[in-house]
Amino acid sequence: MAPRRLPVMFILITVTLDAMGIGLILPVIPDLIREVQGASLSDAALWGGILSASYAVMQFGFSPTLGNLSDRFGRRPILLVSMAVLAVDYVIMAVAGSIWLLLFGRIVAGMAAATHSTALAYMADITDGSKRAQNFGLISAGFGMGFIFGPALGGMLGGLDPRAPFVAAACLAALNFAFGYFVLPESLPKERRRKLDWSRANPAGALKAVGKLPGVRPLLMVMLAYQIANFTYPAVWAYYIQGAFGWDARMVGLSLAAYGVAIAVVQAGLIRAILPRLGETRAVVWGLILNTVCLVLYGFATQGWMIWFLIPISAVGAIVAPAMQGVMSRAAGADQQGELQGVLSSISALSMILSPLIMTQAFFWFTRPEGAIWLPGAPFLLGAVLMAGAFVIYVRTRVPPARAVVRAAE
Repeated sequence: MAPRRLPVMFILITVTLDAMGIGLILPVIPDLIREVQGASLSDAALWGGILSASYAVMQFGFSPTLGNLSDRFGRRPILLVSMAVLAVDYVIMAVAGSIWLLLFGRIVAGMAAATHSTALAYMADITDGSKRAQNFGLISAGFGMGFIFGPALGGMLGGLDPRAPFVAAACLAALNFAFGYFVLPESLPKERRRKLDWSRANPAGALKAVGKLPGVRPLLMVMLAYQIANFTYPAVWAYYIQGAFGWDARMVGLSLAAYGVAIAVVQAGLIRAILPRLGETRAVVWGLILNTVCLVLYGFATQGWMIWFLIPISAVGAIVAPAMQGVMSRAAGADQQGELQGVLSSISALSMILSPLIMTQAFFWFTRPEGAIWLPGAPFLLGAVLMAGAFVIYVRTRVPPARAVVRAAE
């Protein structure tokens, strides 16, 4: 069955707003923390790290919870309640007068924005199996656009007032809630819902349950290694670009925007041309190879023009995530789609916690003045090792051929 346009539009706006919540705060957080704390810039940086980590930790912890709740009560109430909570939370952050209220706001925002799994489950509900990977690509594109719009909106409005981006985000979330209230039908019939099992409504329990599905456990390992390697880009890009090529903040922002736009183009459009020709399994294989090669090239790049050359090529590697989601969604039953997507969202959130810690350490050790080797691209080389490991695990895993599934569906 073909997905209806307005519900899909609501889903895409929702995941875009969820992703914006990550980047929205980045341009204004130093000024905002210094305003509420009276702190130095170094202290503000320390608190900024805590706020970012708390958001990612909450997304990691609550993605399976919301995914399981959507398997029990339906997708519509979870998506709408989460959007309403997000709107209220942005208002709280806009008026926060203490660092503790800001921290509370980021914790709640991380919980409320953990609806990526439910959005993916909704898309799985309303899409034929042969088209799921392509429409998962739309979800990923919306998430990617959020990473572009979030910092852009935060930087533009933050120049007026550090709190202005949160007011704008609250308005957007409230408008999307109203839009969804009128256009979003329930996608999960009552006869397909399952009893809520709290032992599975957490990352560990959900991972254990989903890991029992045939062939899924090694695929989860592939996804974790891929995500940690892939998050090398946002984790160290600004440091790498400045250290390797001496680019200023404007050039860093332009290159990040270019990469985000390239990712969105791939996931919203190009993936629809690639997947039907390659099939999901071969798309994952070639995507992992391409990602590994590009990470190595970033690691050894010596001229700035090489970055502009690599950006559109490396963006094609973004085909891996939606293709992997399509492969794994075939192994799960209709009543487990929310749980599976919750686990995948938790893996993504866990990668957002681990990758910055790992990759910034690699950058530090290979760029410090007393270091034996000066290699700003070291984090990308480490990412290439992880990506190559994901490739090895994937090709040794028995995965049903995607083309056979597509023909059966047709």
